[in-house]
Amino acid sequence: MTNDTTADRWAPIRTAGRLSAHLRTHLTVLLIVVVAELIGTITFPLGPGQVVLLPLLYAVVLGLGLSYSVLGSVIEPLRSVVDEDVSRIASPLLVIALMPLGVKYGTLVAPSFYDLVAAGPAFVLQEFGNLGTILIALPLALLLGLKRESIGAAVSIAREPTLGVITDKYGIESPEGRGVLGTYMTGTVLGTVFFGLLGGFAPATGLHPLALSMACGMGSASMMTACSTSLAAAVGGAGVAEDQILSFAATSNLLTGITGLYMVILVGLPVITRLYAVLAPVFGRDTAATDGGE
Repeated sequence: MTNDTTADRWAPIRTAGRLSAHLRTHLTVLLIVVVAELIGTITFPLGPGQVVLLPLLYAVVLGLGLSYSVLGSVIEPLRSVVDEDVSRIASPLLVIALMPLGVKYGTLVAPSFYDLVAAGPAFVLQEFGNLGTILIALPLALLLGLKRESIGAAVSIAREPTLGVITDKYGIESPEGRGVLGTYMTGTVLGTVFFGLLGGFAPATGLHPLALSMACGMGSASMMTACSTSLAAAVGGAGVAEDQILSFAATSNLLTGITGLYMVILVGLPVITRLYAVLAPVFGRDTAATDGGE
């Protein structure tokens, strides 16, 4: 990446002559956060499962709705406040906002080291399951018409560590960046609902509750919370304590956030870029399958 490209990437967040746009951006975000937190967590049963709606979900929906291309396209006063310039500022700020989260993951490693070792190798080995999702998701993404976007979209469940890796390697404005951001946003909007239901219905598989609780830890705190609380409620009285289910899920989630990062960098990304080069011509979706893949 050249210096000029890097400069262009961060140009939108420069404050010189842009204080008004920055002020509107941060005030809009603050308003969204306040409204989302005031709504709070909403939980309600659905069949044998449980739906958990968290403030993160409301924040994403509100952010999308207030954008200049959604409600702003029909409400003139709103478009004058949350205009395209606000969206341009928000894009690189997303990368900056992810940095403290990456630091947080790092600070959790040392204090939890012995607990993670005592939990056994299963926590580490479960990361290889991500390769199976690549084999399923990549062909489907190509069939749906995605091109290089499918690399970012299908390389992982696309939570914060993956978003950071793809953004750093390709840039958020690249096809791969759009793909990972699309999966990230879809997971944010639908993930808590989906995993909340999945946790409630998972005991029907006959798998051990602790194995299911480990599966709840996929690197997203909101999804893990929805899944594990639903699972704990569904298996109540089955000989496994609720605290044990929640602790296994939390440990798995922590380890996934750490090992999953390296799995994406060292295994997932090399595998999917090479697999894309093979599958894209077969599906006839991209005649230049290997351009920009390395």
